[in-house]
Amino acid sequence: MTRFVRIAALALLVLLGAIWGAAWLNRNPGEGIGASLARLAGNTPPPSAGGVAMPAGVSLGGPFTLRDHTGRTVTDADYRGKLALIFFGFTFCPDVCPTELQAISQTMDLLGAQADQVQPLFITVDPERDTPAKLAEYVALFHPRITGLTGTPEQIAAAARAFRVYYAKSTPQGSSEYLMDHSAFTYLLGRDGRLRSLFRPGATPEEMAAAIRANLAT
Repeated sequence: MTRFVRIAALALLVLLGAIWGAAWLNRNPGEGIGASLARLAGNTPPPSAGGVAMPAGVSLGGPFTLRDHTGRTVTDADYRGKLALIFFGFTFCPDVCPTELQAISQTMDLLGAQADQVQPLFITVDPERDTPAKLAEYVALFHPRITGLTGTPEQIAAAARAFRVYYAKSTPQGSSEYLMDHSAFTYLLGRDGRLRSLFRPGATPEEMAAAIRANLAT
């Protein structure tokens, strides 16, 4: 099982590296990588699952059915009409998740009044522990606009599969509590639910805010 997870993680990194490489090599003068990715995505045929058709026929994004942190059942369609900033993680995460959610929070602050046109979503990869109540408590630590989403293990797996998110349980040596190994990209979806940009772990709020502003009119 561990070998399979490692292979899946490596395949994800290779795919995302190829996507970023294509966006970098095909930039127009003065164009950022996020804008280049969105432009290249716009030149591809409409995707079948609501994501952007990537090189070699791979797509990122798609429909999902989950529960928000108030306990309400929601689907991807509930967030159409706004840009969506999506991050997959878990509330017991000791480092990466708080760091990335803080960056998303700062991005929302940088956007000012334009933040009303953006919906940040935190989708757990640990539905066993991350109940709606736990998510409500957690996202409140970062920004009032962030919505936490959970669901059954099957629903989480389907959402993660649509976005090519890798995750797996991992128990540190000497610990009785497990953690979740997971990929840590942030996804920017357009008002139509299609992928507009990918942000690497550690992307700055300024980078994300610039990419969001570039897509507000689309």
